[in-house]
Amino acid sequence: MGIAERKYTTITIPKPMYEKLSRIIEHTGFSSVSDYVTYVIRETIAEIEESKEKGKSSTKEKSEVLKKLHALGYI
Repeated sequence: MGIAERKYTTITIPKPMYEKLSRIIEHTGFSSVSDYVTYVIRETIAEIEESKEKGKSSTKEKSEVLKKLHALGYI
């Protein structure tokens, strides 16, 4: 899929979180906060899907995902 074919939507986050993420990604390979957040969400989705494939929807794994989402300010 080429860049012109990609579809995007907007997700809003609190301004202080955006500013904190901007500082976090300085001097990394991420070119924007959006790139970083997309990466983190993809990784989280992959972990959830892998957990489901293994049939291990354990409380501990759910707790870890919730902690990550909380750290990002989504919950």
